[in-house]
Amino acid sequence: MSELLSTREVAKFLNINEKMVYSLISDKGLPATKVTGKWLFPIDLVRQWIESGTINYPEPAAKLPPYHGLVLIAGSNDLLLDAMLSHFNSQSPHHMALFGFTGSMGGIRALRKNMCHIASSHLVADTNGPDKEYNFPFLEKEMNKMPAAVNFCMRQQGLLVQKGNPRNINGVEDLGQPNITIVNRNLGTGTRQLFDGELKKAGIKGSSIKGYDRIEAKHMDIGLAVLSGKADTGPGIKPVAEKLGLDFIPICWERFDLLISKDRFFDKGIQLFLGLIKEDFFKKTAEEMGGYDLSRSGSMVYPQSDETESNSSPQT
Repeated sequence: MSELLSTREVAKFLNINEKMVYSLISDKGLPATKVTGKWLFPIDLVRQWIESGTINYPEPAAKLPPYHGLVLIAGSNDLLLDAMLSHFNSQSPHHMALFGFTGSMGGIRALRKNMCHIASSHLVADTNGPDKEYNFPFLEKEMNKMPAAVNFCMRQQGLLVQKGNPRNINGVEDLGQPNITIVNRNLGTGTRQLFDGELKKAGIKGSSIKGYDRIEAKHMDIGLAVLSGKADTGPGIKPVAEKLGLDFIPICWERFDLLISKDRFFDKGIQLFLGLIKEDFFKKTAEEMGGYDLSRSGSMVYPQSDETESNSSPQT
């Protein structure tokens, strides 16, 4: 467990007055928990919160070495992506794909630092418009050079609940009940970002929910916590519910993209990996898992403001 700071200590750490701390909790999602009526702040989560808001990074000095058989992918966890990584490694004896789980924001930052070829991300911008914008607003803040973006899939996000839904949870708005225990995802993940946004819409403070600060690294970990009865619910994707026999309360369909440095887009291994998206194995696996829509898979995606958007597949 990380060190817990008091309100006075976290104010000193952030170089602000104590009154501002309370505003940051309610308005900006400053990680906090209440114990015996007093606010406490896990220092590790506070550091993550600071990093997640950092903009205007300098251009990295290091560059990825010339392609030599390794495809490096970092970012958001997904069951279909896991299956594709295994399939790629079994079908391409002269190439290997390695995945680093860092969450969506971590993937974008790894791409910025030239630590990977591909970042997997599903970060959605807070917008009041009818169409949600994914990834590009965050790329504009984090990167000086915009990468290419290829849609991997659309997938269904929601709440994982025990079979039969014994707690009668019908949506995020029910999580404010005192008898509900949840399990959560890391800051910097797209799922955590979506979940916090839904809580805000429902007028519920995350810190008031039992288990809000209990963090699990992956979607399957959330599902296993719910399956074992350690939590009543947690945010996750439908394929996990299908795999573990859990019930699922849908929230939305989201776009899950692969973000690729333009100067490495045509490296042989990257093109081989992207080519798998059009194969029958990909379609059959997604159908068996459930909770996926492949109608845009393999297509280039662009910012909504770009009038040149096309649905053509990446060149191979």
